[in-house]
Amino acid sequence: MNRIGILGRTARRSLLAAGLALAAAGAFAQDAAPAGPSLLIRNATVHTAGPQGTLQGADVLVRGNTIAQVGSGLAAPAGAEVIDAQGRPLSPTLFGGITGIGIEEVSGEQSTVDNRAGLGGERMDVRPEFDVTLAYNPDSVLLPVTRTEGIGWTLLGASSGQGGSIIGGQGAVMRLDGSIDPAGPKLLFVDLGSDAARLSGNSRAAQWMLLDQLVDEARGRIAADSHAAMLTPAGRKALAAFLDGKGRLMVNIDRAADIHQLLRWAGDKGVDIAISGGAEAWRVAPALAAAKVPVFVDPLANLPDSFDQVGATMENAARLAAAGVEVGFTQSGDASHNARKVRQLAGNAVANGLPWEAGLAGLTTVPAQALGVAGRMGRIAAGQRADLVLWTGDPLDVASVALQVWMDGRPIEMRSRQTELRDRYLRPQVAADQGGLPRAYPPAGS
Repeated sequence: MNRIGILGRTARRSLLAAGLALAAAGAFAQDAAPAGPSLLIRNATVHTAGPQGTLQGADVLVRGNTIAQVGSGLAAPAGAEVIDAQGRPLSPTLFGGITGIGIEEVSGEQSTVDNRAGLGGERMDVRPEFDVTLAYNPDSVLLPVTRTEGIGWTLLGASSGQGGSIIGGQGAVMRLDGSIDPAGPKLLFVDLGSDAARLSGNSRAAQWMLLDQLVDEARGRIAADSHAAMLTPAGRKALAAFLDGKGRLMVNIDRAADIHQLLRWAGDKGVDIAISGGAEAWRVAPALAAAKVPVFVDPLANLPDSFDQVGATMENAARLAAAGVEVGFTQSGDASHNARKVRQLAGNAVANGLPWEAGLAGLTTVPAQALGVAGRMGRIAAGQRADLVLWTGDPLDVASVALQVWMDGRPIEMRSRQTELRDRYLRPQVAADQGGLPRAYPPAGS
């Protein structure tokens, strides 16, 4: 039985060595975890993100790619690797928000951005069948950068884009483990409010007219060959599936009045919705709670960037949660390259009145339930995937870092483009003509 203390350099190298087989790019197969006992993490402060809450001095036993037991004094099966957490926090891997990780490599280079269609130029071209997950690249350099910070999964979002429509297309949850397939059901992304008004004749009122027409068309109340038809045959089929309860709409919307209209529209049409943005959502919190609509907020959105956000406040998350709304987190800007900062968002929400457990839930159980993956992700509990993070301190404290991340019960290599750059320039370089190495990455194993 291999006993490892997490503080020692030898222990850390042992952990990293176990992850070398994951390949330099960090890709590994989702279903390749070996059978049988594999890992016991002992003496941890276990943030289960579930009914058990936080357990002090607890153990987590992993068999294969699944959590087998959570408790105290668990026995290590023969051959299991044993990690002494020394009381440090252990959490599920965290949700990175709504991003373009894997479909957005360089934001300013259009050839590397695949989150929008823009098929019609300046003409609105409604294509709900557009699916951004088909462009997902599991070898993106953004994956290791993100997951070494404790972020294990994200929701790929589809954008309306220039010349698109208020319906951006479909996205889904992706685990950042190197697998290429979505981890959950598809969601349909919709943009409403002033930011999307240019796609509806510069009128937000026209957005509801267009949505009603699209619903009528998808449900066969407008003939497919009508001059007013906006959907392709594939588009009608795709939209009809979401209208029939086979998927959720993720609606980007901020203004309280618009959210009122959205709740009324969704109720009339029988559509399952969630909200992203929601800068003024606290103003309609009771209605959101009654409708059981989860809201993904950016707790740092506290300035009126537009007339839709006049009521923005850093207490948005706290006020929503106090009213009974399920609150998740997402970033409003450059989320793909800075997904790790979502922990800072949650921490700021807690600093502004949100209970700590609700802050953790906004990065774990709330998105897992809202996005259809709660059966395997988002908690530390028997039967869940063994996607775990051992932290130096409070996971919601920006000063804490991930000591080790496990996905499917296997340690990932805690290495990324950013750590390689750090290691390249951290140590003094000796000139080549003085017998040293040229300025380059150090050789492997150094």
